[in-house]
Amino acid sequence: MNLSNGSAFLLLNLFLLTLSSVLAGRDFYKILGVSKSASLHEIKKAYRRLAKELHPDKNKDDENAATKFQDLGAAYEVLSDEEKRKKYDRCGEDCLQKDGMMDNGFDPFASFFGDFGFHFGGNEQQNETPRGANVVIDVMVTLEDLYSGTFIEITRNKPVMKQTKGTRKCNCRQEMITRNLGPGRFQMMQQTVCDECPNVKLVNEERILEMEVEPGMIDGQETKFVAEGEPHLDGEPGDLILKIKTQPHPIFERRGDDLYTNITISLQDALVGFTLELAHLDGHLVSITRDKVTWPGARIRKKGEGMPNYEDNNLHGTLYITFDVEFPKQEFSEEEKEQLAKLLNQHSKNKIYNGLRGF
Repeated sequence: MNLSNGSAFLLLNLFLLTLSSVLAGRDFYKILGVSKSASLHEIKKAYRRLAKELHPDKNKDDENAATKFQDLGAAYEVLSDEEKRKKYDRCGEDCLQKDGMMDNGFDPFASFFGDFGFHFGGNEQQNETPRGANVVIDVMVTLEDLYSGTFIEITRNKPVMKQTKGTRKCNCRQEMITRNLGPGRFQMMQQTVCDECPNVKLVNEERILEMEVEPGMIDGQETKFVAEGEPHLDGEPGDLILKIKTQPHPIFERRGDDLYTNITISLQDALVGFTLELAHLDGHLVSITRDKVTWPGARIRKKGEGMPNYEDNNLHGTLYITFDVEFPKQEFSEEEKEQLAKLLNQHSKNKIYNGLRGF
């Protein structure tokens, strides 16, 4: 079969394109499902979402689950590191491998994002192995963090066991022994039995952990970092548990998924109407317009302007705005008083009551 020069040139280009793609290695942007212009925050969010979906403990029937998860970890390792990402963008994964910039032991899932609720090993083994104490820490976050989502770096000074000189008694346990006291006489008693283990000492090591604050999280929600708690000389370390706690906000108060705020307007605006814009937690402006009288204590609702729902970020609560009216502080002349009385045309209808309701 004869090919024209144009067809041959096209096939050659396709071959070279395929070859360069193979040599370049994996497409980390495609693995994470982000664009090449994705921000670090977008990369982190994509990794966390996919890590939940692709974790091998959640996909035990998928024989390729481990490979997919390793590819995901490699993609995050490179794209979350500014230097590695620049080199990857220039010449692909192959360059990183040649320069020794790929860390096969990198585990962002456990080291940076805590426990997603997957458990390794059987419960029986966990029950038998002694564990160190859990460390529980409140992490103060802002309403802005909880509205838009963010990542918080936490420096953890963790006591780590290091081997040192000598040996020590370890794995001590109580065992029943039988002593022969004479013909036909025996005594059963408990005795402490220990193994001999290498001696250890505790050394403080600093680690940087990264906690994701997801949109819509509420106070008390936890992120768990497995084995980042207190060590146990003869067992496993406990866990580090970070709990969300919201800082007071100068403008908004949160109740569930709803937000509440107060706005003070002038008496003039209260009588003739007004238009104003309220800056929301992510910076977007909420327009408020009133073309009728606004009395002190009046409340309006702006649906969809509350907090995002944690389970479904596409759903938002309601923003409730209560108005206070600031009365003028200056004195009016008799002429001005007459003009106001004529304009308002309100005859005195004073009502005296105790202000209590429900009696």
